[in-house]
Amino acid sequence: ASSPDEEWPEAEKAEKLARGAALKWASGVFYRPEKLEGLGHYRRRETQRNSSIQSRLKSTVQSYLEGVSAGLEQLRSAAQEVQGVCQDLGAARWALLDSADHFQGLQQMRKLMEEHVQLASVVQVLPQIFSVHEVFSHILQLLHGQHLLEAHVELMMVEQLRDDILSQLHLRGLSGAQATVLSYFSGLQDLNESLAKQLWDIVGSSLRLVREDPVLFVTAVRIIEREEKIDDTLLLEATFLPPGRPKGWRQKFYQVLQDTITGARFRVPRMDAEGPGLAKHLAALQKDIVAELRVVKDLMVQCVPAHYNILSLCTATYHQALTSHLQEILREDLDKQGLFLLLEWALRVYHSPEMMGHPDLLPEVDVSALDPLMSPELVDQTERRYVMKVKASVFEWMQRTLEVEFKEWFKEEEPETDHQGFFQSALPAIVMQMLNENIQVASLITDSLQQKIYNMALEELEAFLGRLREALVQCGKEHQQDRAVPKYYISHLLAVLNNNLALSNSVSSLHPDTACREVPASLQAALDRMQKKATQLLLEELLLDLQPLCLQLPSRKWLSGSQLVGSMCEVIDKYAKDFSRVRKPVCTLLLAESELLVANQYLRALLQRKMVCKSREERGQLCHRLLQDATQLRELFCGLGLDRGQQSLEAVFALRELISLKDPALLSLEVVGFITKYPDVSDEHISTLLDIRGDVSREVRHVVLEMMAQHPQALPQGHRPIFSTILVPVQELPFCLRKGKCA
Repeated sequence: ASSPDEEWPEAEKAEKLARGAALKWASGVFYRPEKLEGLGHYRRRETQRNSSIQSRLKSTVQSYLEGVSAGLEQLRSAAQEVQGVCQDLGAARWALLDSADHFQGLQQMRKLMEEHVQLASVVQVLPQIFSVHEVFSHILQLLHGQHLLEAHVELMMVEQLRDDILSQLHLRGLSGAQATVLSYFSGLQDLNESLAKQLWDIVGSSLRLVREDPVLFVTAVRIIEREEKIDDTLLLEATFLPPGRPKGWRQKFYQVLQDTITGARFRVPRMDAEGPGLAKHLAALQKDIVAELRVVKDLMVQCVPAHYNILSLCTATYHQALTSHLQEILREDLDKQGLFLLLEWALRVYHSPEMMGHPDLLPEVDVSALDPLMSPELVDQTERRYVMKVKASVFEWMQRTLEVEFKEWFKEEEPETDHQGFFQSALPAIVMQMLNENIQVASLITDSLQQKIYNMALEELEAFLGRLREALVQCGKEHQQDRAVPKYYISHLLAVLNNNLALSNSVSSLHPDTACREVPASLQAALDRMQKKATQLLLEELLLDLQPLCLQLPSRKWLSGSQLVGSMCEVIDKYAKDFSRVRKPVCTLLLAESELLVANQYLRALLQRKMVCKSREERGQLCHRLLQDATQLRELFCGLGLDRGQQSLEAVFALRELISLKDPALLSLEVVGFITKYPDVSDEHISTLLDIRGDVSREVRHVVLEMMAQHPQALPQGHRPIFSTILVPVQELPFCLRKGKCA
């Protein structure tokens, strides 16, 4: 047999722990000899404590044992009761098996009871079923009398009866009987359609009815809401959906209202899609839409539930209808007035206080959240169409203006003058007014349209200047054939120059941005070409009058002294008086070009019809004549207001210095100075001048030409050529041997 310590190892462990704790305590208490005197006291105290612990342990163990005894007794009693229940259940099982045959009879009784209940419910609704057609007739009478609420109540009752019968048949799988029921209640479909027709007629006249008889409109809305609730209920149940459901009458209400809004007023006949007819149509739309939205806001909103959002619906409907309507109108070939009206109406009038921004509509009506009435792409396309129409109109108007101007040139009277006596015509004012008006009109729409019209105006003005220049060339050709036609040719040329200057000064005012006044380079070039052509024609006239005099240069008669240059001065002075009828700076330009022409023709006559001096006296006489002529001409132009620094006659003085030089050996140095001042002079020109002197040897000539070859000159920028336009006769080259230099 095992020892108690092996059976209860926990007790042994506890005893060891207790002994260890006791030794630790004793060593702590009796670590001094004088403490041993209290040993008896400690022994008594520990003895009492052990006795108390043992008594409590005994009491606890006794209580535990009593509880275990009571539990065992209860388990014994429960086992006996379970055994009794098992015996009773077995007896009941056998009893049920004996009664199984009786339950078959109860099942048949249950079926009979269910059939009885069904028949009882059918018997209850039989009066209603038999009276269905009578109710149909009554409902029809109510509809004819517009007693819509009463008619709808009875209609709902009949529908409920039919739907209940169909639901029962559906649950029992008697689908074959449903056709019979539907046939019996077939009149419901016609009554529903009749009621719906009246409802949609009422909704179609809603804008009038809410002003005259809102009760009828409210009745229609109540019926629609009843049907909407029935639809919602049936859709939530989702077990059986009767025929014709859901009706969706609320959605139909929205559709009918939208169709009413987008009715006849948004269909404009083609004949009214242009000009005044379109303006009247748009004005009528504006007036009607504002009036109808006020009716919706003030009256209709009170007649329908808030969740209808009827004002937002009508606003969006009008907006969408207008969007489509404007697109339909734009498919027509509108004139520029029609396109302008549409752009102005869609971009300005529509959002203004006169329409959607009307004080009576704000703040409830807000179209800012909707898409633009015209998309940016459509606006750009329409603006381009408008620009093309305006361009065609501007071209036609300018062409007529040009034709009138051309006829004015051939009249037997001078052009008109302004208050300062400058020649002019009405052409610049007409052209600029027309272009400016179109640009200002476009500014009423959008900045982009204004910019497009501005660009078009500059293009048309540039093209017009080209056609005006061609007309001027044609006029010049006719004048060449007969200088008496036109009679006041020079005066009209001067008027053209003044007109061109006026156009040049006015172009910058066309720009929409006052801070940007630059004239495009291509247009400025067209203006410059126009001025150049008119100046050229004037100089040609001056040249024709000077040529008979220049043909007499040089000659012995001229050399000995004559009034030839005096006559030239008279011609020049006559033209200068005409030039004074042109505004500055064109007047100054004409004087400078005339002076260049005179200097060129004088030098041309001197070089092309060269006169060789036979002696020093003749050279002196030639130099004296050159000095007198050049001085007289220079003083004339100075008197006309042209500074010496602007004159080309200085070349005559420089040429005289070459001829008057006494020592031919110094010619090479003088020629270098001459070609430095006049870099467009050529070897041929210098050779001709040396011939005129008549005293230059071959060696000197060779040195001079070699010096020129060693000092080539480049034309500086802005240099006014004098000699390059003068062609001198080509000299015949002498026969040369081998590589020897030719004099």
